[in-house]
Amino acid sequence: MEGERLSIYRASRTIKRKENSLYNALRSIYEDSIFVGEIAQLWPELPLIANLRCGLWYSPKFDSNCYFKSTDGHTNNWSFNTSRLNLHVALLAGQRGGCIIIDSTRKGKRFPDSMSKTIPIWTCVLNRSILNYLNKRCGAGIPVEGESNTYDQHSEHTEHVFPDWDRSLHLPSWIPETEKAVIEDRLEDWTKQLEASGADIASLASSLKKPLRPLWISQKTVIWLNEVPEHNSWDFTPLILVSASSSSGNFQHRTTSKFSWNYISGAGDDEESWARGLSPNLYWNHAYDLINLGPDLCNQKVADIVEKDRVYRAQRGHNAPQISVKPSQCSERTGQFSAEEPLDLEIQGIKSNTKSFDDKCKIFWLGSTNVAVGPTRLAADALDVDCLLNCDKESVSICPDEPEAYLHLPIVNSKLDRFSLLKSLPSALSFAKMNLRRGKKLLICCDNGEDISICVSLAILTSLFSDEGSFDDGEFFSRTCITKLEMRRRLIFICKFAINARPSRGNLRQVFNFINGGSVESKTCQESFMPKNIKESSRVGGYASASLRSC
Repeated sequence: MEGERLSIYRASRTIKRKENSLYNALRSIYEDSIFVGEIAQLWPELPLIANLRCGLWYSPKFDSNCYFKSTDGHTNNWSFNTSRLNLHVALLAGQRGGCIIIDSTRKGKRFPDSMSKTIPIWTCVLNRSILNYLNKRCGAGIPVEGESNTYDQHSEHTEHVFPDWDRSLHLPSWIPETEKAVIEDRLEDWTKQLEASGADIASLASSLKKPLRPLWISQKTVIWLNEVPEHNSWDFTPLILVSASSSSGNFQHRTTSKFSWNYISGAGDDEESWARGLSPNLYWNHAYDLINLGPDLCNQKVADIVEKDRVYRAQRGHNAPQISVKPSQCSERTGQFSAEEPLDLEIQGIKSNTKSFDDKCKIFWLGSTNVAVGPTRLAADALDVDCLLNCDKESVSICPDEPEAYLHLPIVNSKLDRFSLLKSLPSALSFAKMNLRRGKKLLICCDNGEDISICVSLAILTSLFSDEGSFDDGEFFSRTCITKLEMRRRLIFICKFAINARPSRGNLRQVFNFINGGSVESKTCQESFMPKNIKESSRVGGYASASLRSC
């Protein structure tokens, strides 16, 4: 009986492997991309934005990307995260009259929580903050310039000054009224947090002439093509949220004249488990070949594409780790690889976590601070850079004019080493101070330009720059108690320029510990990001909203 149960288990696992094959995923993404293209053509003037990382698979070309997490919209876990403000999305929507955001989900729902709740909360909080700013400018009983950015009476005078500015929470119809009521009770607190963070509300207010409002479109949405409204005909700035995949089930068997395959809803999600090193950029460069080859030849074709790309990058001095395929136990027994069997990937020297959105990474200069951040693969070709601080595990093949113009600190993710960043920050700050004193332009790079390099630049801006955003060799830092609020202002300033920034909580915790004089020994047992005995500062500075805004 036990052997029979084991056989049934193995059979079910084999079926699941075949349903989740590489070809099924790529073919499903291709089919869904047709729908995305059709929606984009309805409003061709609006920019197409991918919500990382899943959304990046569903079109060969995006105007930008964003990062709205579904966890911020999970029931009983609603939040407005000032570390992920995505202000560039609001600015782009204001400049172009709206935008189209692409995402997907595997959970059988029509929309991921990032679209059904996270983005609606975000738009409502931004609308309220902009309205408060406009009221302040009109002097309608709100503190004048120079006073605190937080207000106790947010709604007072609202309808008298800008009666047409919508500050309501707009959620899709399937969200229960009880849940909507709970979220609405928290909006005022989130609005105060945004205003106190030092975010550049003035730029938003000047860019957005109409309030933001989300609209939802899925493959089940009925659209009459002869009645599609112009985006500028609405009395709001539309954020058209497109869920790319069908929600009629996890797997659907489909047949063409050549091949039989299984449709996977939200196939672009969790790419580490199926993509085998393939990125969205590589996929769309070879999409038609991959789709037409069929399931039997798809795996080998992907392996060839990934290897050729690795060799191409390695020849140019970019970080290009070797990818090897480990056969599963079943393959080891038979001595053969199945075309439908997913293979485990092992990248020598690092974990298998290829970031598809690396293809969109750039070098971002942080205002006029002479500090830039970016991915390692672009460091060798970066222009107008005098010195390089490499925080990647791999070295960079460059020939600096001076030996002190290059420093390699192999920092790993906090999940692998909780103190790797903390131990390297003293050397990083010494290197930055030495070069910034001489007016050098500093580039800080890491594997993807989104996490470790962001955290290192945060430590540098906090330790070596004044509240006005100018290099002061640490004078401001030496006489100031840096609190959670101060750190958040500087992080928001960085994210204003480095729009791909996604610093992890573990690395941010190490930066805060370092700024407050922590050491590895004293922080071994500390698990929270901010010490409870440190009170938040009541001083409202202007790091991002004053001088640095003009950088």
